[in-house]
Amino acid sequence: METAATAAVVCAFAAWAVNWSLEGLVHSRRTQVVPDLKGRSIANALDLLSSLNLGLRKTGAEFDASAPIAAVLRQEPAAGTVVREGKTVRVVVSQGGQAVLTPSLAGLPLRNAEMLLRQSQLALGEVGEAYSLKMDKGLVLSQDPRSEAGVEKGTLVSLVLSGGPPPAGVTLMPDFQRKTVGAVQAWAAGAGMRVDVRVDASSPFPAGTVLTQSPAPDAALSPDAAILVTASGRPSAVQGAVRTFRYQLGPGGSDSQVRILLADRYGERELFNGLRGPGAKVEVPVESSGGGRVKIYVNDVLVEERDL
Repeated sequence: METAATAAVVCAFAAWAVNWSLEGLVHSRRTQVVPDLKGRSIANALDLLSSLNLGLRKTGAEFDASAPIAAVLRQEPAAGTVVREGKTVRVVVSQGGQAVLTPSLAGLPLRNAEMLLRQSQLALGEVGEAYSLKMDKGLVLSQDPRSEAGVEKGTLVSLVLSGGPPPAGVTLMPDFQRKTVGAVQAWAAGAGMRVDVRVDASSPFPAGTVLTQSPAPDAALSPDAAILVTASGRPSAVQGAVRTFRYQLGPGGSDSQVRILLADRYGERELFNGLRGPGAKVEVPVESSGGGRVKIYVNDVLVEERDL
């Protein structure tokens, strides 16, 4: 019985001694003032705390567009708190702004484009207009930022809408990519333009296929514009034939705006657009490897269609 009592006293004394030693050890540590970590990177905060013999622990991350990614948003204990060395400071860091992908808006009416932007948690920015041979009037031609770009929620997306075909006296560059060099040359002859052609013999496309063009489609052209296309040089069994298409205006009346379009398997492209007097003849070279249909407009009225 006495032995048990003695053992209990010894254990109690040992526990007290250990606790007293630990308290003494803790209280013997120096005190430090917790620095302000807000806005600092994790690496910078760790360096600063380490110099004060303090620890760092990230306890969470939040979206915050006002702070860079990995920057400290909040801390515990707060800046200015007096603590013993060895204390761990807990922080919450920024994940930056919450990102979304911009939708593809090309070819959409403005109303539909704006609705799609709202669904993507984005907003409509500036809206401009440009003439276009590719898109009908009122449809989206281009956007900034581009489609599938990673942006923050609420970002403004600017649009350029099609103003439709250009008026008389304005020549736009058609889209010739994946069409033939013959089509480019036929258009250039009708528009009074000069075209330089470069050949890429390594291209896998059939010979004469347009790979790149400059200027870009729908660019406004001056009479002395430098037009350059790069075409495939690979041999092909099918080559389009160039022929001359003729149209004559009726006699009498005043000058008329004549516009001639070719629709074939490559799409629709403009062959001629100009002002001509009564009885005038319009002759344009036409190249189409897959047939096609020519449409003649006089003063914006479709007056005739012919098959090639």
